[in-house]
Amino acid sequence: MSGLAALLLRGVNVGGVTVRSAPLRACLESIEGVEQAATVLASGNAVVRTGLDPEPLRVAAEAAVERDLGAHVPLVVQTLAQVDDLVATLPYALDDERTHAYVTLAQTEGGLDPWVRLAVELDQEHTRLSPTALAWTCPVGRSLDTPFARAQGRGRLPGSTGETAPITTRNARTLARLQATADKLG
Repeated sequence: MSGLAALLLRGVNVGGVTVRSAPLRACLESIEGVEQAATVLASGNAVVRTGLDPEPLRVAAEAAVERDLGAHVPLVVQTLAQVDDLVATLPYALDDERTHAYVTLAQTEGGLDPWVRLAVELDQEHTRLSPTALAWTCPVGRSLDTPFARAQGRGRLPGSTGETAPITTRNARTLARLQATADKLG
C-alpha cells in the first residue's frame, strides 16, 4: 500500500550545495518503492508517493542523491500524516507580519533534546510539537542572526565538538506548501 511522505534535505541550495528541482525529482523517482515525486520550492523539499517506511526511504534517498547528484545531503522524512499533525498543532501563525514560525525536525527521537535545552538556555520561544519536532519563532528579518537561528543554520550546538543528530529546519509556511503539493499528488 502506498502513502505520501515529505523529504526535507538539509542545507540544499545554500553554502555551495546546489540541487535543482528536476534532477531531484528524477533521482527520487529512480528509487525502488517510490512511485511518484514532486518537488516543493527550490530548497530541497519533496513529496513522494511510496510504499517504503520512513527510515528505509531516508536511507535510499540519501544514497540516491549522493549517487545521482553528487551531494552528500542528510535528510529528514516525515509521513504526510506527521506533516498534517505539525501544521494542525502549530501554536504560531503561519502568516504574521512581525514573526516567522519555524519547525526544526530530527529523524530520531531524542535528536531534538539538546536543541530544546539550548532554546531554554537562550530564552528562545519554542513549543515541542512531538518527540521529533520543535516549533519556534523569530522576528521577521532576523532569521539568520538570532543566537538560536545561527546555531540552527550551522546544524550544530554552540561549543559542540561532537556530532548531534541530523536536524533540518523549515519555515512553517513550507510545511503548508508540502501539504498542498501532497494534495496535488492525491
